[in-house]
Amino acid sequence: MTSSDILPSERPHKIIQKADATTDHAYGCPPSERPVMEYIEMGMVNLDKPRGPTSHEVTAWVKDILGLSRAGHSGSLDPGVTGVQPIMLGRATKAVSALRLSGKEYICLMRLHEDVPEKRVRSICRQFTGPVFQMPPVVSAVKREIRVRMIYYLELIEVKDRSVLMRVGCEAGTYLRKLCHDIGTALGCGAHMQQLRRTKTGPLGEDSLVTLHKLKDAYVFWREDNDESYLRRYVRPMEEGLRHLPKIILRDSAIDAVCRGAAFAVPGIASLDSDIKKGDIVCLFSLKGEAVALCKAQMSTEEMLSCDHGIAAVTERVIMDAGTYPQGWHSKPQ
Repeated sequence: MTSSDILPSERPHKIIQKADATTDHAYGCPPSERPVMEYIEMGMVNLDKPRGPTSHEVTAWVKDILGLSRAGHSGSLDPGVTGVQPIMLGRATKAVSALRLSGKEYICLMRLHEDVPEKRVRSICRQFTGPVFQMPPVVSAVKREIRVRMIYYLELIEVKDRSVLMRVGCEAGTYLRKLCHDIGTALGCGAHMQQLRRTKTGPLGEDSLVTLHKLKDAYVFWREDNDESYLRRYVRPMEEGLRHLPKIILRDSAIDAVCRGAAFAVPGIASLDSDIKKGDIVCLFSLKGEAVALCKAQMSTEEMLSCDHGIAAVTERVIMDAGTYPQGWHSKPQ
């Protein structure tokens, strides 16, 4: 796999240390070591969505299986589509937007309406990488207006008669049904999407998928036999669904202010991603690996490394509860 056929979320990250920092083990907890109830409430399930139900239905079933009051999925799949459907659980739903906006990969079976030479099919499909214009279908959850979506890669796996099997990496919100229609129009023969399976959402792929049946069994094993092992295998820390984002790792003393909605200043940085750009959505982590908040960067990596003061990022979505870490700031006396 080359850099041209991977999603943006799969590009490697390099962490640069800015300052020496240690963490107090009396506060917080590494995500994998959370007590089981908190582990579920701050967890995610990478569900293998079956054919038939809607994304909303399978999300409701996961919520019921685990006895939770809330859960949220990372982007709708049509009832006939299968595959990767990450679901954030409980308090982790605060971070579901980070997955909804991440790139997706699909295996798509397209059916041509007439016979076309394979060489021409491959030639035309190569033209559908890069930005494409799409009008959402009549039945869709978004406003019907022309919008641009990025096709990161389109690989033809097999062409047999009128059937075309392809792997497509694309921006969130891309309609594969419309892509097939447009390819058919360009070929002059017409085409439609016959089958579709999602194989990646951001950093999550098929290697960590779990079915509804396995999730139910794991929950029963825990409730009836006090066996947490299967539940911890199938429910994963929410942080695994955020590892594609640029990251800044905070000192303990900076965490509580961020949890109360404060903008984040440069002195609180312990280490950071090497390629943060101003305006990027960044995830703040503790030294123990806990997700703290989603923020918008106000400086690039180079600026954060060279400055000793100033606002590095503005908090947009707090994930960690205030009070998890001790207050590291003090109000000015009246």
